[in-house]
Amino acid sequence: MKNLNWKVYRVIAWVGQALLAIFVIAAAVQGKWLNALGLAFFLVISFVFVVRDDKLPTLFDFLFVLAALLNATGWVWGLFGMPGPYDEIVHAYTTFAITLALSFLVYSSMLNIFRNHTLLYLVTITSFGIAIGALWEVAEWSAGKILKIEVIESLDDTIIDLVMDSLGAGLAALVSLWALQKWTNRNTETNDSQTKTYRSSITISRGK
Repeated sequence: MKNLNWKVYRVIAWVGQALLAIFVIAAAVQGKWLNALGLAFFLVISFVFVVRDDKLPTLFDFLFVLAALLNATGWVWGLFGMPGPYDEIVHAYTTFAITLALSFLVYSSMLNIFRNHTLLYLVTITSFGIAIGALWEVAEWSAGKILKIEVIESLDDTIIDLVMDSLGAGLAALVSLWALQKWTNRNTETNDSQTKTYRSSITISRGK
């Protein structure tokens, strides 16, 4: 379970949280309130995921906080509007990280059922991720209208973002399937251990 629920992942996630907090303070001190607000948004969302330590593998916490840092960095230093693939890479990775985390939270009660329906799980998680990407595009468009800034450059830019979101969602589905096997195996082993302990205690009490 080291590769999925390694404690070091959560330590790194908290370090990422500290960096985000520093970014928020720095932006506020500089009087860049819009940047500070955007950074605070990423800080709060990533914090919510990290504190749900009993619901998510620690690897997912780390991946989500990294996505928050990449978005925060791009937002503050204007990397999304610069030449290069930064925007596309971050779009794909962010959808990947969000889909991984949210799929486990949303479908947590059905994980054992999905374990025996691989294709259904892959299609469900991929569709879930694509929907998240589409909602993100709507959020970007809305932010541009409300804040009177150019967030979406063109229709081509939106289509490329949706393609990258779809790739991220597909990758998230594959990684989520792998994690599903590990996570449900761990829970099954834990439940079996608790059952054996309970039965042993019953046997001992009856023997007395």
